[in-house]
Amino acid sequence: MTSARVDFALRTFGAEPRPVPAELEYDTRDPYAVAVVLHAGPGAVRWLFGRDLLADGLLARCGDGDVRIGPGADPALVVVELTSPDGAAVLEAPAKEIAAFLDRTYDVIPAGGESGWFDFDEELAKLSYQD
Repeated sequence: MTSARVDFALRTFGAEPRPVPAELEYDTRDPYAVAVVLHAGPGAVRWLFGRDLLADGLLARCGDGDVRIGPGADPALVVVELTSPDGAAVLEAPAKEIAAFLDRTYDVIPAGGESGWFDFDEELAKLSYQD
């Protein structure tokens, strides 16, 4: 597993962004995904989204639905917007740290090489109904 500690900041209206410690995680058992574990208050919230989405979000605004990522007004930052039935959050993180983490994941599994690490038949078998 490849991981990195990154300090995100929660944007709040009328106040300075509040720090939110987080870990980025990449596991070869799910080579298409990146997890972000946000430590807010006494617990942690884990979000899973595509590695390509995170990489594309460093360059241009992208995403649809629950996760949207894009460069910030300050080019040193990337903005991550998360939406769930329980609420929404807008976070920002240092783009350089996100890019460095992604570079390490591509050292482990290069872009386009994910299918060699992912057993689609095994995953489909987990989903099929068995008596």
